[in-house]
Amino acid sequence: QVQLVESGGGLVQAGGSLRLSCAVSGSIFSSSTMGWFRQAPGKQREFVARITRAGSTNYADSVKGRFTISRDNAKNTVYMQMNSLKPEDTAVYYCNANERSVYWGQGTQVTVSS
Repeated sequence: QVQLVESGGGLVQAGGSLRLSCAVSGSIFSSSTMGWFRQAPGKQREFVARITRAGSTNYADSVKGRFTISRDNAKNTVYMQMNSLKPEDTAVYYCNANERSVYWGQGTQVTVSS
């Protein structure tokens, strides 16, 4: 059974940093494209960043230059380093694994105060 468990969210002041982690159980990690999405109150879930199994990355324009996605295949974990956080980054952040099926974590809250 595949499970994705996010951690690392919290409350931070504008300009601060957080590092999100997503640990994946099951055998799919090394063959999956891993992604981060977020959903702010009253808004649709939106793409933030993704990393392929080969390590290629892409980012939403709103986070380019501030967020960095990475993966550790030995630990079955994907990370997202978030720097220079802004109040508009406040959302629930979800980890996503895309192999032949799509899997989601339960989300972790990130709140950025002004």
